[in-house]
Amino acid sequence: MANQLKRFLIGRPMKSTELEDEKLTKLKALAVLSSDALSSVAYGTEQILIALMAAGAVAIWYSIPISFAVLALLLVLILSYRQTIYAYPSGGGAYIVAKDNLGQTTSLMAGGSLLVDYILTVAVSSSAGTDAITSAFPSLHDYRVLIALVMIIFLTLINLRGTTESASFLAVPVYLFITSIAVLIVSGVIKYFMYGAPAHVPAMGTTVSSMSLFLLLKAFSSGCTALTGVEAVSNAIPNFRKPAEKNAAKTLMMMGAILGFMFLGISLLAYWNGVLPNEKMTVVSQITEATFGRHVLFFWIQGITAVILFLAANTGYAAFPLLAFMLSKDKFLPHAFQVRGDRLGFSNGIIFLGVMSALLIIGSGGDTTSLIPLYAVGVFIPFTISQLGMMVRWFRLRPSGWMIKFAINTIGMLTTLTITMIFVITKFTHIWGVFVFLPAVIYLFKRISQHYKNTADLLRIDLEKEKPVIKGSTIIVPVAGVTRVVLHTISYAKSLTDNVVAVYVGFDEDEIKRMEEKWELWNPGVRLITLRSRYRSILRPLTRFINTVEWKTSDTDHITILIPQFITKHWWQNLLHNQTSILIRAYLFTQKDVVIATVPYHFNR
Repeated sequence: MANQLKRFLIGRPMKSTELEDEKLTKLKALAVLSSDALSSVAYGTEQILIALMAAGAVAIWYSIPISFAVLALLLVLILSYRQTIYAYPSGGGAYIVAKDNLGQTTSLMAGGSLLVDYILTVAVSSSAGTDAITSAFPSLHDYRVLIALVMIIFLTLINLRGTTESASFLAVPVYLFITSIAVLIVSGVIKYFMYGAPAHVPAMGTTVSSMSLFLLLKAFSSGCTALTGVEAVSNAIPNFRKPAEKNAAKTLMMMGAILGFMFLGISLLAYWNGVLPNEKMTVVSQITEATFGRHVLFFWIQGITAVILFLAANTGYAAFPLLAFMLSKDKFLPHAFQVRGDRLGFSNGIIFLGVMSALLIIGSGGDTTSLIPLYAVGVFIPFTISQLGMMVRWFRLRPSGWMIKFAINTIGMLTTLTITMIFVITKFTHIWGVFVFLPAVIYLFKRISQHYKNTADLLRIDLEKEKPVIKGSTIIVPVAGVTRVVLHTISYAKSLTDNVVAVYVGFDEDEIKRMEEKWELWNPGVRLITLRSRYRSILRPLTRFINTVEWKTSDTDHITILIPQFITKHWWQNLLHNQTSILIRAYLFTQKDVVIATVPYHFNR
C-alpha cells in the first residue's frame, strides 16, 4: 500500500539514462529559477514605502529615485553573475567562487548563507502568497499558517516528481503572472496619462524636513529585497540543457529585463496612485484596485500574484538540493544529499528543505515582515562574497579585458556590502540570529568534514601488507522456545558450521527447567545454554555470554549472532507480538563488533 501511494504521489521510477531528458530549456528554466526574483516585485516596492513612512506620507516620492538605484544594482548583479556563469559553468554560484578564490571558511560562509537563503525563500514565498490571499479574503487570515504549510507540502511533492515535471507545472502560472503584471502596468500608465495622479500625491522634489541620508539608505536596502533570487541561475547551471552556460546566461538576461520592467512599473504606479503601506492590503492589491476597481481583474491579479508568490518557493527547491549536493560531495554535508531519488532529483535535499521551511513558518507564525530582513541578509552575504571572489579571480588571472570585469565586480561588491551593513545596523533586532546561526553552520560543516576525514583514516588499509584473515565460525542463536521459527534458524546455522550454540534466558527456575526438558526431548544436535535473569532483562545476560565467547574464541573464530524472527502476513499483526528480536539486534548493533544476522520465517496465513 505504501509503495502504491508513493507511485501515485511521485510517479514511476526513472532510469539513470533518462537524466539528460530532465535538463531544462531556457523558457522552463526561467519559470523554475526566476520565479523567486520575479515574484519579489509583489513586496519590493512595499518595503521601500514602509521605510519611507518614517518621514511621513509626503516622502513617498523618494520611492522613484530609490527604485532607479535598485535597478542600477540589478544591472551590475546581472552582468556580474553572467561573468560567473561563464567562469564557473559547473554551477554552485558564490560557494564555488569563494572556494576557488577566497578559501574554505569563506566558501562555507557563502554556502551556509545560500542554504539558509533557500530555506527562507520557501518560507517567505509561502507566507507572502498567503498574505495575497488574505488581502482578497480577510476571513482566511486566521488560517495563514495552515495555508502556507499546505503549499509547502504541495511544492515538495511536485519537486519529488522531477525537474521537468515541476518546470512544466510552473511555466503556465509564471508566464500568466508576467502577462498580468504587464497588463496592469500598461493599463495603469495609460490611466495616469489620461486622468493624472490624485490630488494628495506629493510632487517630485517636495521638501521633506525629516528625511535623512540614513533613512534613504535604509529604504534603498529594503527595496533591494526585490533582487533576491538573482543568483539562482548561476547556482543551477547543471540543470540546463547543453550548451548549459550559454542557456543559463540568456535566461539570466531575460530574467533581469523582465524583473526590471515589472519592479519599476509597480513603483511608478504606487507613487502615481498615492499608495501607502497597509496591513490589510498589499501595495499590488491597492494598485490593482485603483486601476481596475474591485472587479474581475482585481481578483484575477490577486489570485495569480498569490500563486506566483507560492510558486516562487520553487526557486529554493531548484537550487537548494544542487548546492547541498556540492557541499556533500566536498564532505561538508551528509552523503545522503548526493543520492538521486526515483525521479532523478536529489530527493533528500528536497525533503529536508520542505521540513525546515515548514518549521520556520510555524515558528514565525507566517509573518512575512519578520522574515524578509533575515531573508535579505541571507542573500546579500553571498552576493558580496561572490563579487569579492570574482575580483580576486580577475586580478589573479588577468585575462583579456579583465579591468572592465574587475570594475563591474568591484562596484557590485561595494554596493552589496553597503546594503548588508545597512541591514545589520537598521534591522539588527530582526537579523541578529544570522550572527549566531552562520558560525554554528560553519562549525557544523567543519565537524562533518572532520568526521569523514577521520573515518577515511580509520578505514584505510595498506594494500600491500593487509590481507583478509581466515578464521573459523561460532554461531550463537538466541531462542525463546522450541518453535518452527527456531527449527528454521537452527537448520540454517548448522548448514554453515558445526560450532552452533543456542542461548535461552529465563526469569525463574521452573521456566528454565521446562525449556531444558523440551530441548532435550527435541534434541536438534545443538547445545543449549540457559541463563538466569534476576531483573527480567534479556539483553544483559545475553551480552555477558557473548563477551565470554568473544574472550575465549576471538583469536580463532568469527562470532555470528543469528536471530530468529517470524514475519506476520499483515502489518497490524506485528503489534500483537513482542519485538524482542528487533530490540536484541538494535542493541547488539550499537554495542558489539560481531556479525548480527536475522533469519526470517514468513507466516502464510
